[in-house]
Amino acid sequence: MKRTSLVVQMLAGVATAGVSYGLKRWQQSHDLKSRGSSGRIVLITGGSRGLGLAMAERFAKAGDRLVLTARNFEELMDARDTLRKRKAVRSAEDVLLIPADLTDPEQAKNLVEHAIAHFGRIDVLINNAGIMEVGPVEDQPLEAFQRAMATNFFAALHTTQAALPYLLYRDRAKPAAIVNICSVGGKVAVPHMLPYVASKFALVGFSEGLHAELRHKGVRVTTVCPGLMRTGGHMHAQFRGDRNKEARWFDLAATTPIVAVSVRRAANHIFHAVARGRAEILITPQAWLAARMAAVAPETTQRLASLANEFVLPAPIGAEQRRARIAEVRGIEESRTKGAPWQATAHQPVI
Repeated sequence: MKRTSLVVQMLAGVATAGVSYGLKRWQQSHDLKSRGSSGRIVLITGGSRGLGLAMAERFAKAGDRLVLTARNFEELMDARDTLRKRKAVRSAEDVLLIPADLTDPEQAKNLVEHAIAHFGRIDVLINNAGIMEVGPVEDQPLEAFQRAMATNFFAALHTTQAALPYLLYRDRAKPAAIVNICSVGGKVAVPHMLPYVASKFALVGFSEGLHAELRHKGVRVTTVCPGLMRTGGHMHAQFRGDRNKEARWFDLAATTPIVAVSVRRAANHIFHAVARGRAEILITPQAWLAARMAAVAPETTQRLASLANEFVLPAPIGAEQRRARIAEVRGIEESRTKGAPWQATAHQPVI
């Protein structure tokens, strides 16, 4: 009898725990759903295609209204048409389109002011605009680094600075949010993508510092570090060096389902991270593992990256031209050392 009673008590305990767990999960799901369906105003940069469009669809389906910006107005109109066809938005009035080049701080300011004038507020700012420069460092000109920094870092900085006063001093009970779409390339230095890597490292640092300064002021900052995603962005990347070989390895990595995550899945992760007020998320197991390994074993990570660069990635081009230029410079220096007549040319500065 005692044994039967004990079994009944154990079964009752398991059932109670199961019901409690189920209710807890239901409550979490309900809270998440209600938090994500609050009719927020969400501003997404780079919102005309790829991850930006996928995020627009995900937030719109939760009942949020959108401000989408990109440089090309025709692409923005196509994006709005896509959202309507997919029944993510009820009417065109729920999506405000503002073309802008956010590398210009004045255009970033105008973007935010136009959004505020139209909707009355901004609740979520998603800094998603970005470009990719792919190729070995020997073949990357200075302009490639400048372009990457201007779009991947300074555009986010300009938009954040323009929006921050409105996010801080808004008459809303719920916290505002800033989402910075960074990359695992902002945690791990990926060979043949140094302009991109440098700009994303800068954005990760800025985003983490922004979170530390703004969380207690009611603005949640989420740093998003995806791994490879099937965004279609590889078709818009700038390739240097042996362009065909560089495009081949990059396209393969960016389009393989097992390696790269779909934009819809990534957008869903980001939506839930904003709803929960997460400080940082890494999308894809590979990105999580790479970031953890770089933090715990930085030297080993760099050696592995070096091996990949040496044995997997294409070699730089233009080596003969560089050798010829080095020989020319050395010849000039030898002439100066021996006291031979030497004259400066337009390409040879007087020291």
